[in-house]
Amino acid sequence: MRFWVFALLLACDRTPDSPADAGAEAEAPFDAADETSETSIGDVTEEPPPPIPGRVRIMSANLTSGTQQSYEDPGIRIFQGLQPDVVVIQEFKYPAGLRAFVDAAFGTTFSFYVEPTGNIPNGIVSRYPIIDAGSWVDASVSDRGFAWARIAAPGTIELFAVSLHLLTTSETVRDTEAKQLIGYIQANAPPADYLLIGGDLNTESATEAAMIDLSALVMTTGPYPMDQNGNTNSSMNRNRPHDWVLGGISLHSRAAPVAIGFSSYPSGLVFDSRVYTPLSEVAPVMMTDSGATGMQHMAVVRDFVFDK
Repeated sequence: MRFWVFALLLACDRTPDSPADAGAEAEAPFDAADETSETSIGDVTEEPPPPIPGRVRIMSANLTSGTQQSYEDPGIRIFQGLQPDVVVIQEFKYPAGLRAFVDAAFGTTFSFYVEPTGNIPNGIVSRYPIIDAGSWVDASVSDRGFAWARIAAPGTIELFAVSLHLLTTSETVRDTEAKQLIGYIQANAPPADYLLIGGDLNTESATEAAMIDLSALVMTTGPYPMDQNGNTNSSMNRNRPHDWVLGGISLHSRAAPVAIGFSSYPSGLVFDSRVYTPLSEVAPVMMTDSGATGMQHMAVVRDFVFDK
């Protein structure tokens, strides 16, 4: 597998052999730092909990807004406020260029990978080095594929992350896409890695066929991330569970409550700025950001504790 590294200041020097990539498209660069007791929902404690060593915050995000399916200030503020470490991102476009977007939303040391083709490509953004990355063809659609990246996460086990954006067409089509993805992963993902599948699956329920298919590789049962009102749905009108952060058994077993400020979310968080309180915990997010004109979906956040 060949890939390019965009580099203005630093270059990624960790390039072991990539997984076999049968059926893969040509690949776009991944970018190093330069271009590169029980708690309830939102429990409030007397003081913020200390950081958890080895905690990795993973986020699924289709947060474009406006009319161009491109990232704008509302989505950028949500990323800044939630401070994820790894993001499986959809509709990965920004008028001023993706390096400028990543610098603004995450930080100048974050790396990213974006698919080389398609009008609304998928991608992965990471605080940790991206060892390898690429895209598998989604035979059901031409404007994106299945983006994957192998990430040097904390500890001794790598994270194999797949970012996908399934079609709205029908449950049957999503089932076909899910089956195709499973074949790619079984053939190519290193079995010893932590497996992450996430993104905008456009699912109508947690039990539709695509989710049942994916349960062969990742945990798809509840409890599910939810907002402070207990709503697990992530669609714009908050009535469908479109977006997911799904871990294989070894990753899922390391799930931890999402801690933000004084609040804790045992099963993860569906973030909606219109209902989240207090917003001071996620500054600079504005109350209107999740309801911005053209906003696609809500962010889904889960925390995991990796070996140090």
